[in-house]
Amino acid sequence: MAVPTAFDQHATGYSLPHAYWLAKASDLAYKDEATIEEQAQAWGFDAVRHHRTSFTPPFPLQDTQAYTMGGDNMIITAFRGTEPAQIRDWLTDGTTPPWPGPARTGYVHYGFAEALDSIFPDVAKAVSDLRTDDQTVWFTGHSLGGALAMLVAARLDLEDPRLAADGVYTFGQPRTCDRLLAAAYNKGLQGRTFRFVHGNDIVPELPPEPVFTHVETLRHIDSAGRVKEKAGLVSALTDRAKGLGTAAFSPDGEGIRDHLMRSYLAALEKALA
Repeated sequence: MAVPTAFDQHATGYSLPHAYWLAKASDLAYKDEATIEEQAQAWGFDAVRHHRTSFTPPFPLQDTQAYTMGGDNMIITAFRGTEPAQIRDWLTDGTTPPWPGPARTGYVHYGFAEALDSIFPDVAKAVSDLRTDDQTVWFTGHSLGGALAMLVAARLDLEDPRLAADGVYTFGQPRTCDRLLAAAYNKGLQGRTFRFVHGNDIVPELPPEPVFTHVETLRHIDSAGRVKEKAGLVSALTDRAKGLGTAAFSPDGEGIRDHLMRSYLAALEKALA
């Protein structure tokens, strides 16, 4: 296997090359609109829609951003993540109330629900408008973006199945929902969701259990570039997650270094080499 040199719009199901390109799409979500449009065209996607909502205090994030790109055979929506300094208090705040999940199924983190609600109508419209020839639909994102990718897939599966995702790939996704919604999600999107965790990335350990949990299916990338395809203990930092403070989110710490999008891309390149 080698690092792929072109985006394969005919990809289906699970593969490491497809994971690599969706990671590239997730990384692109951090760029400006002109760069996104230029790169999407270079990848063979001739239509791009941008999604952005700004917030005002006391909401802890500045804004929510994503883009949807459509080609002849595939549509991808990629959600932007957020910086560790911004996400720290948001994910470790034990007073944050759960919020009703899609179709009133289970509960989600309040911040994730607010962020998705702000752009969901625009995202759903873009996917519907661009799906002119039964293209496959994919959602992806890193960090906060991974949580939003999972939630938009859940919402469409439960509320508008005609736009149900063909696949969801997330990178460094935090815990997003309770066990009831996770069970409904796993039933509806079984075999179509792949949640990548790199090394000792600290963000997937948050928010703390037992209120919040993860959906299936885990793909853990170790320091040697090996991808482990069975769920289990992800990180040696699990116990530390119970008492996280500012130090755990230090830019010099392993938990944050492993969380960076560039670290995920490097790990996937190593896995494909």
